[in-house]
Amino acid sequence: MKIFDSHTHLNDEAFWGNEQTYLDHARKLGVKATAQVGSNTVLNQRALELAEKYPHTYAIVGWHPEDAKDFHESERATLLEQLKNPKVVALGEIGLDYHWDTSPQKAQRRVFAEQIQIAQERNLPIAIHNRDAMEDTYEILKNASTHPIKGVMHSFNGGVAWMEKFLELGLNISFSGVASFKKTKEVHEAVRQVPLDRIMVETDAPYLAPEPLRGKQNEPAYALYVLEALARHRDMDPDELAKATFENTSKLYRIENEEN
Repeated sequence: MKIFDSHTHLNDEAFWGNEQTYLDHARKLGVKATAQVGSNTVLNQRALELAEKYPHTYAIVGWHPEDAKDFHESERATLLEQLKNPKVVALGEIGLDYHWDTSPQKAQRRVFAEQIQIAQERNLPIAIHNRDAMEDTYEILKNASTHPIKGVMHSFNGGVAWMEKFLELGLNISFSGVASFKKTKEVHEAVRQVPLDRIMVETDAPYLAPEPLRGKQNEPAYALYVLEALARHRDMDPDELAKATFENTSKLYRIENEEN
């Protein structure tokens, strides 16, 4: 079995300086490739450093909605330079977060739309963060200049109806440890109904550790437990699901000949 953790954060302070240990543990559990996701200038730069240093490790760089208030011309210029790195496979994570009030919603919407435009001009997929902002996230994506949209709804936490709307826009759907939680029935049904060629798996580590490790610090290795939960919901062989999610992620991120 080989698993691609499509969205994780070894650039986070929880891991920084010990990345090799976590990557080694991940490989032991079958997690053979990872995408390290940034959210501001510093974390984007760390994601690039990890991608350049470690094999089978890729970078996603962009400005998270919580940091949107700090995205100005100089930050935009830096991001445009960072996107030139050949190990960058997507722009993200970008989107809306109405749960936290660290950035005004108006600023979040502006920066989200601006980064969608940047990604489309550079023919890059996007990794989308959405928390308590499903309708506005959808509307901004729907109003993007180019369709279908290449990208992924990261750590999807909605039901089938919303999933179908995002699928119609062209997006993949990625599931995190949330899909393993017992009470997230709406997400379980989305897992069952998402097309096999559009599903991806992630940890979002250090957050959202899956069952049976919920409440502990997450790490890329635990993508195995997320994948096993998805396979149970879909009543399918975990190896087959691992193969499909690996191929879907590699295709979206345009990674060829990922050898493990």
